[in-house]
Amino acid sequence: MTLEIITHPSLAPFRHGFFTRRGGASSGIFQGLNCGPGSTDQSEIVTINRARVAEALDVAPDRLLTTHQVHSPKVVTVTDGESVAGVQADAMVTAVPGLAIGVLTADCQPVLFADPAGQVVGVAHAGWKGAISGILEATVAAMTALGAKRANIVAIIGPSISQQAYEVGPEFLDGFLAEDPENARFFANGVDDRYHFNLPGFGLDRLRRSGVGRAEWTRHCTYGDPDRFYSYRRTVHAKEADYGRLISAIRL
Repeated sequence: MTLEIITHPSLAPFRHGFFTRRGGASSGIFQGLNCGPGSTDQSEIVTINRARVAEALDVAPDRLLTTHQVHSPKVVTVTDGESVAGVQADAMVTAVPGLAIGVLTADCQPVLFADPAGQVVGVAHAGWKGAISGILEATVAAMTALGAKRANIVAIIGPSISQQAYEVGPEFLDGFLAEDPENARFFANGVDDRYHFNLPGFGLDRLRRSGVGRAEWTRHCTYGDPDRFYSYRRTVHAKEADYGRLISAIRL
């Protein structure tokens, strides 16, 4: 099956993509394009899947970089020839031509950044922990340190869990209200004491407050489309043993 790649015109002319699970070599619960070496999928199959992504981005497999993501606000500035495979970080920025940087997700926000004028790109993995701790703002700041201008930066949020599917408890809401009472606008009432959190809406707000020129969400929900996307929360509800990871990447 051919790879399915979601792109966004605002990220042109950079080659990029929010890759769905279609077109991969994995089977069973990982059926499709599982690109997560941290999963219990066969490592050889994950390597094949990542090689297919690299080919689609027109880079060698060792030029497609991802970090060890830990829901942190840490950003790595990647130089040519640097290995980040074991580095604990949740975002990368680079100004190196021919280098592809990516993030792995399965409900959290994958965010691709680009400043075409400054020739700087970035990626961020932004779950609720990373977003509230400042990973998006830190990525923008790291890009400006490489010469990008905030007003020129485009930030696109890819397939993520939607508000309808993201049910949380009162303690989750309390944490966000303690950070900023205005965060209440990202929550909707659910059944009993449950709420529904708007993760992409929260991410967009943080991006726009950071001063980027454009911020959008592709409006794809990972939870609600099992044929196209992996979802950690859907896996938990289905009581499955593990889940695949989607990859989103961009290159100069």
